[in-house]
Amino acid sequence: MLPSLFVPLVGVLFVGGFSPASFGWAAFGVVGTVVYSVVRWATFTYQIVGDRLELTRSLVSRSVRTIPLERVRGVDISTPPLHRLLGLSVLRIDTGARGGGEKQEGELNGVTAAEAERLKGVLLRRARAARAQAPEAVPEATAGERPAVQAVPGEAVPSMPSASSAAGQVHTAVPRKWLLYGPLSGAYLLTPFALAAGAVGLAFQWGEEFGFGRRAAWDLGKWLWTHPWLLVVAAVLLVLAMPFVGAVMYAVFNWDFTLRSRDGYLVAERGLINRRSVSLERRRVRGYEIVDAPAERFARVVRVWAIVTGLGDSQTRGQLLPVVPRQAALAVTAEAVGGFAAPLRPHPAAALRRRMFRAIAPWLFLTAVGAVTALTTGDWEWWAPAGLALLLAVLGVPLGLDRYRSLGHAYDGTRLSVRSGSLRRRQAVVERRAVVGWTLRQTWFQRQAGVLTV
Repeated sequence: MLPSLFVPLVGVLFVGGFSPASFGWAAFGVVGTVVYSVVRWATFTYQIVGDRLELTRSLVSRSVRTIPLERVRGVDISTPPLHRLLGLSVLRIDTGARGGGEKQEGELNGVTAAEAERLKGVLLRRARAARAQAPEAVPEATAGERPAVQAVPGEAVPSMPSASSAAGQVHTAVPRKWLLYGPLSGAYLLTPFALAAGAVGLAFQWGEEFGFGRRAAWDLGKWLWTHPWLLVVAAVLLVLAMPFVGAVMYAVFNWDFTLRSRDGYLVAERGLINRRSVSLERRRVRGYEIVDAPAERFARVVRVWAIVTGLGDSQTRGQLLPVVPRQAALAVTAEAVGGFAAPLRPHPAAALRRRMFRAIAPWLFLTAVGAVTALTTGDWEWWAPAGLALLLAVLGVPLGLDRYRSLGHAYDGTRLSVRSGSLRRRQAVVERRAVVGWTLRQTWFQRQAGVLTV
């Protein structure tokens, strides 16, 4: 909890003018937080009782959260920087409830790294056994300690997994040189602008304390307006920094990415500062989704997410692969989930006409509106938006063609694959047993073109 106090404590010191009283209040806040955290830690226990996990808090009033083991979809372990220094970890239990928010899941914050790994193995084995109606022994522990597994009379104490079973089958360990592909996804390219915006916001928030008030900021803005070349230089520097800063941020989040199979789960581990381990139950993995952007297609690299039933926060927890070469991604998904070899069938020419119409017609309409307004009113300023709309209409031609080329579907007898999109092209590969129904939708325009949406 101490890192979250940094900004409030700095605020107290600034407001108090770094006086002895302000330091006293800051020290009081730190001591109070430490005492509260220690008491909260000492009054928290967790216990596996039969077919359920019980999380008990008794700080003021006693509360017990019960998680049925049969609902456990996965167990994630993360090690933030401060936790890593102290040899601690955060263990989260995914039950797939309400999108996977932390308030609906179990969390053990501040257990030892060894205890987190031990408890993860016990929970995953017990969850699988509970679904098979074969309960095992009952371990009990207090947060922050590694307890001995307590046996229940008449039941066997589960043995610890061997080193080979703990390692599992490694499907891929992403080479560090592939981290250079990260900026191609575009997700991290805007990092320099985000940092610059944060610095500006911080300056406005705390500027008064440093003698940089709103009046000074206004004067600086007017001065920059009279020297636009400085803004251009700053923008150019930020653009040049985009690939480098983006690559660094991407490497921080995906350092030493490893995907393996272990005890009936797909386990993805990644991260440099905050090392995270995510477990996906294999029997709930119904397929995968291959995603790429135009720059990634040019470099022939893709990203992969798992399609899992009952998974909360699938966009974050379901990632199977970061940006890797396409052939490597196909090989890994074929080994870990299942391959798909059938070629995609192209869509009819009517789909091409619809894609071109959607990409061009709206901008041509705006061009016509701007041109007519400029001619009828004599206000030539309308030609600027009309010209911009015309430029977007021209750019819509390759966009529409690419959207049509991306369309495709196929079925190989076991799995179904569909693909669409351009700026974010997505190809989903799902097992036949995952399809429980379908909807046929046909608008008036689709009926005239003789096509429909499934």
